[in-house]
Amino acid sequence: MLSRILSTLLLWTAILSSLWFFGPHAAVFILTALAVLTLHEFFLMAEKLGFRPFRCMAFGFSVLMIAAPYYLTEYFFNGDEFVGLVPALLGLAVVACAFRLLGERDETNRIETLAATIVGLVYVPFMLHFLVRLLLLFGEPTVGLMVCLWVVAVAKFCDVGALLSGLAFGKHKMSPQISPKKTWEGAVGGVLISMGVGAGLAWWAGDYLPDNFTPLNAALVALPLAIVTIVSDLIESAMKRRADLKDTGAVIPGIGGAFDLTDSLILTAPVAYVIFLFLS
Repeated sequence: MLSRILSTLLLWTAILSSLWFFGPHAAVFILTALAVLTLHEFFLMAEKLGFRPFRCMAFGFSVLMIAAPYYLTEYFFNGDEFVGLVPALLGLAVVACAFRLLGERDETNRIETLAATIVGLVYVPFMLHFLVRLLLLFGEPTVGLMVCLWVVAVAKFCDVGALLSGLAFGKHKMSPQISPKKTWEGAVGGVLISMGVGAGLAWWAGDYLPDNFTPLNAALVALPLAIVTIVSDLIESAMKRRADLKDTGAVIPGIGGAFDLTDSLILTAPVAYVIFLFLS
């Protein structure tokens, strides 16, 4: 527990310091690095189950899917219109994999190779790229960056709140076959803490958030995001259990791998984007 707390404090310090000095560029760089590392760990699980994804090709498309929309929009376009590049990149990835697997893969493993590569690209960089879309949504870098930070804080404090609430009050197992330590009491605590953190940040940093994003609205938006965060975490737990792994890696002491860090954001990112799209 101590190593987890220390790692969390160090991570937040490093992230906030990077954002303070380099702004949105740091956010895109961090998200790109996390997407590649998470995809790497996803592929490790896939390989343990006998799949053979196209790693290098997928990593290249992952970088493009996260970074290209921001930089092309930043320097060549105005607004959010160029984020349509990401679905196009995903389509090109399917085409590239189809060409490559016909020449390089055992015929008994071709479909599995295609499936593992594309599922990895959809589940990790495609889902996470919605945080970049949030960054671009408001036309003001400071507001977009603060909204992204708000979403990340709501998701991660739901994790922390669920852990602490589960340790203190947990009695009823939520999904013992997937994650035996998670409880309904922990989930409720995580949601409530997430709502409180969301409202508190909206009050404290209201000048840097959308005008209509009051503490009450922030708490209401945090509610569905926290619920999705719990489901997102359970999905990763199901993957690890299927691959017979406790953690996806050992990059971060006390936390595990990059996937253990981004798991709560993968499903949350597109939901947050849709909600803020309607609020903007």
